[in-house]
Amino acid sequence: MNTLEAKRVLETALICASQAMPIKDMVLLFNGQVGEDTLKRLLQELQLDWSAKGLELVALASGWRFQSRPSMRVYLDRLHPEKPPKYSRAVMETLAIIAYRQPVTRGDMEDIRGVTINSLVIKQLEDRGWVEVIGHRETVGRPALYATTRQFLDDLGLTSLDQLPPLDVANSVLDELIQSTEPVNDQQLPILLAPHSDAEDSHHGDPLISASAQHNQEDPIEPPPQAEHPNPPA
Repeated sequence: MNTLEAKRVLETALICASQAMPIKDMVLLFNGQVGEDTLKRLLQELQLDWSAKGLELVALASGWRFQSRPSMRVYLDRLHPEKPPKYSRAVMETLAIIAYRQPVTRGDMEDIRGVTINSLVIKQLEDRGWVEVIGHRETVGRPALYATTRQFLDDLGLTSLDQLPPLDVANSVLDELIQSTEPVNDQQLPILLAPHSDAEDSHHGDPLISASAQHNQEDPIEPPPQAEHPNPPA
């Protein structure tokens, strides 16, 4: 099989895939006759082939996929005008703490935010597929340890947590978003946690929370999002 034919097979499989495809699955396409290094080269060539089109080939935490370019969103949204789910300040602050300080327990999050976190706040993040329990801390009560998921990285277009922006940058953007009159929605989240090539170690530094957080209070009960999140661009 020549390079052109191999690219055609790879391109077809990626376009038809319902989710991001890892390299190990691509190897199966060729019965192991094409190595990972060659596949990565072909993927880079495909990226160039599609550089002037409305779709782009991107590498994510769980694999590679074709998706619509951000500039196409305004047009595609006309076909699916439903509003994306919106998330409150409590949800966004909790997600940010987990992303930057993981693994953390609910007690850790409450100590950082200075409020009692309503269980529905964490449930919203779990239902969205952004956080999960990865273990339990060996202490009294063995509290659950929370961390972000591959889905969280995929939805932000990231391959690893190292691409999260420095805390001071993310903190500034988060404050602007959560102090607006409208809750944060899925489309605003990538603005907050966008890829950043010069990102510092994302597991150190002060927690990412709003200066306006109230202390010694309990988060209000958050209603679940009213609309289902649209499928990732294909």
